[in-house]
Amino acid sequence: MADREIDMVKTKEGVYTAKPKKVVVLWDLDNKPPRGPPYEAALALKGVAQKFGEVIDISAYANQHAFIHLPQWVLEERRERRQMDFLERKGLSTPTEPYICSVCGRKCKTNLDLKKHFRQLHERERQKKLNRMRSLKGKKRQRYKERFIDGNEKYNETARRLLTPKVGYGLAQELKRAGVYVKTVQDKPQAADWALKRQMMHSMSRGVDWMVLVSDDSDFTEMLRKAREANLGTVVVGDQDRSLGRHADIWVPWIKVENGEIKESDLELKSKIWREFDGRSGSFSVSEFNGGLTEENLDELVGRMKLDDVRISSFSEVEEGYEEDEDWIGARLEKRDNGNSIVDDDGEEGDYLLDSEDEELEEAVVKVSLTEV
Repeated sequence: MADREIDMVKTKEGVYTAKPKKVVVLWDLDNKPPRGPPYEAALALKGVAQKFGEVIDISAYANQHAFIHLPQWVLEERRERRQMDFLERKGLSTPTEPYICSVCGRKCKTNLDLKKHFRQLHERERQKKLNRMRSLKGKKRQRYKERFIDGNEKYNETARRLLTPKVGYGLAQELKRAGVYVKTVQDKPQAADWALKRQMMHSMSRGVDWMVLVSDDSDFTEMLRKAREANLGTVVVGDQDRSLGRHADIWVPWIKVENGEIKESDLELKSKIWREFDGRSGSFSVSEFNGGLTEENLDELVGRMKLDDVRISSFSEVEEGYEEDEDWIGARLEKRDNGNSIVDDDGEEGDYLLDSEDEELEEAVVKVSLTEV
């Protein structure tokens, strides 16, 4: 058998190694939004995808509603923060340590004092720099942006913690910070699904090796089938191991991905929940029949099994076995009619079971007659 060709690339050290696999991640935000902080969820998803190769693209699609909606965990966090601020302002609660500004290091007694300090000093200064940048053009504007706007992580981190977005909870901004391309689609039914399907087709034409789909929407089933037909590895991240997961090479739970609990054993090809018989797995599953088994597809399923290189069928072999049993019983009856004793294959005398009551009665009469004689 001829060896398969392996793409090789030359590293910086001058050593040739196997070319890394290309991975794309497609995220259906309408169907599978993050349950916690979006930035951490995106990083965890990217970490799982990197186990299959080099992530060349990670994109998320949703309509406008996904970015203005406030999930329950955000509402609870804001409610607790307001209650704590109220107690601190009334003097009913005293923090164990003073609040410290991450930008300048100033200490404040309460969280409200820290917010006031940040807005009056740092946010106002930031706005002045932005206005100055907008007044510039060309290379001057780019140099000013790189020097005073970009890379100011202290300000950005403090702003995310202290300032409440006017709309939503900063979902798009947090995903972009994690390196996710965020696409807002029109507020129409299935708009995000169609955008994801177009991106799937584009990814398949780019020659990628693995595609990670974050969704539970069964509308993507046909696209997963096409991806597998094109020899593209598929991974589904979701909450339900149903029709969509059955058509993927690997299925992993979304909650475990967000929590960073995915292990190497969870990423094995063909999860034990459904194993299909093909060239990559060597096993089978009844899931390919969508949960329903009839005599026809069960015969087809079991007939694909191999025992010692001998193909078997679920029904034909049983019928042949019945015919062999009938021949065996006939031979034993013929021996009994000739007065010969019946001897089992292991050399011991034995008996057999007759099917009808009349045959059993006839057998008893013969035994009584022989005893009287």
